[in-house]
This record gives sequence, C-alpha cells and structure tokens, in this order.
Amino acid sequence: MTDEVQGSEAGDSRPVQRSGMHSWLRDLMVSIVVSAFIIIFLYQPVRVEGTSMLPVLEDQDRLFINKIAYRVGSIAPGDVVVFLYPHDHSKSYIKRVIAVPGDDVRIDQGKVFVNGKQLHERYVPVRYRDERSEAEMVIPKNEYFVMGDHRSISSDSRDFGPVDRELIYGKAAFVYWPMGQMGVVR
Repeated sequence: MTDEVQGSEAGDSRPVQRSGMHSWLRDLMVSIVVSAFIIIFLYQPVRVEGTSMLPVLEDQDRLFINKIAYRVGSIAPGDVVVFLYPHDHSKSYIKRVIAVPGDDVRIDQGKVFVNGKQLHERYVPVRYRDERSEAEMVIPKNEYFVMGDHRSISSDSRDFGPVDRELIYGKAAFVYWPMGQMGVVR
C-alpha cells in the first residue's frame, strides 16, 4: 500500500500549499462579506459616550444596536434607541422612548405623564431624578419623545424636542463590554 501525494514529484507540495492558500483567502473574503452585511444591515457596534443613560448604560460601554428592528417592527415606549442628534447629524445620541406619535406628554416637577397617566419608571433611580417641568404637548406624527435615564444631566427631548422617525436608526440590543455590564439592554 502506498501513500498518495499531490504534485509532480513526491516531495513537491506547492499545489497543496496553493490550494490551502486559496481556501484560506476564500474563507477570509466570505467572512469579510458576511461581517460587512451584518454591520451594514443588521447589527452595528457602538460606544456610549456620556452618562445620561445611567444606570442602564455607562460611559464607554460597548454595545450592539439592532439596525433592522424598526424596518420590520415599530418603535415602542421604553425602547432604548440610537438616533442622529436633530441639530447636528454628525452626532448620535442614545435615549429611551417615552412617548410615540399621538401621545400626550406632560412633565410636572420630574414626574412624567403620558396620556394622563404617570409613568412608573423603575429604570430611573431616585438619585437621578430632577424637578424639571414641561408643558403638555401632543407628539406629532412620525416623531418620538425621548429622555435619558439620568434625568438630572440628560440633554433630551425636553431640550431639543421630539425626534423625527427618520433620524432613529437602531435599537440598543446587547452590551458586550465591559464583561461586568454584559447583557441585554432593557
């Protein structure tokens, strides 16, 4: 019984190496294309800059945002969304949706009321609340009222108004770094 060897001579392994190199390059290209598809159309890694979403998201947390969630589904109150800042589209913000189009919103000394009912916001610890008030308003069609969970320092819809639907491009999905923060964003 003899062992078979590819190549013109028993000691020549160049065709095998070339085949291995082609296979490796093909696998690399497929990986790059699949990764690009995922990042462009499905999930995108982002880094949190700032503390307006404490305690849910901390400064420098790394997370994935779901970019397809709102192409196939709707934006709901409580969702943590990423959007282009209305006054400078080169910046992105991350905030929580408080009210959707058609909702009536009022803030009275830090207490948020949507459609006449006070929200029970377990995601806003007592130490992060503030005493700001906002006059009653109805959220216009295709716009969303967003707020940071760290109310006393957050720049949000109380400052720049409701966010147009076209500016919202992702839903916060999963924190992957640091390891101690790892988990689904709620």
